[in-house]
Amino acid sequence: MQPIEAANEFWKKYFPDCQGAILAGSVVRGEATETSDLDIIIFDNVMSSSYRESLVDFEWPIELFVHNLTSYKEYFEKDCQRARPTLPRMVAEGIILKGEKTISPIKKEAWELLNGGPSKWTAETIRIKRYFLTDALDDFRGSTNREEELFIANTLAELASEFVLRINSQWIGSSKWVVRSLKQYDESFANRFVNAFDHFYQTGEKKKIIQLVEDILQPYGGTLFAGFSLGKEKG
Repeated sequence: MQPIEAANEFWKKYFPDCQGAILAGSVVRGEATETSDLDIIIFDNVMSSSYRESLVDFEWPIELFVHNLTSYKEYFEKDCQRARPTLPRMVAEGIILKGEKTISPIKKEAWELLNGGPSKWTAETIRIKRYFLTDALDDFRGSTNREEELFIANTLAELASEFVLRINSQWIGSSKWVVRSLKQYDESFANRFVNAFDHFYQTGEKKKIIQLVEDILQPYGGTLFAGFSLGKEKG
């Protein structure tokens, strides 16, 4: 079955009386691969609480997200607090399968959250993030153990991407959404970011990553070690 056909058959089979259904994810964005699944969001007021379930039906792997007409708000809020708007993005980008009048206001709410961006970092948060990014950079710079360097580089990629995106009031992501989020922010910078880490993984040469991280930190005071404290009482 085609994705929309399978998704429609799914809600009719399992949630025939639901108030609304959405098909979201890579099949909607035109980014599906051989291993892609169907992300289906169900809004059903019979449900007292939200849940998530993975299953296979209609020859598709399906990721199911079930909410009632109020429970989704808590997930919207939590996703926005962690700056990873998973559910708002799915709802906003998804195709309404059932319940146009019910779901349209929820989609509008999701779009407003996405367009508003995450909350701005405080000066103290920036200072803390600078320190931990510096710490990882120093470990990377000083390491002579290839096995350890690989995983330090992974940590640097995560911390550096988070820093750039949050400083610029952008949503962050994990896994494949790291590079997607960077490209949504600045494709040229994303290409430099990917190139620096790809170059290291292929050659073991660190200079591009080191320069990248230093350039990221420079406008905000550069690397930070001496004078940093956390939790120290002022006397």
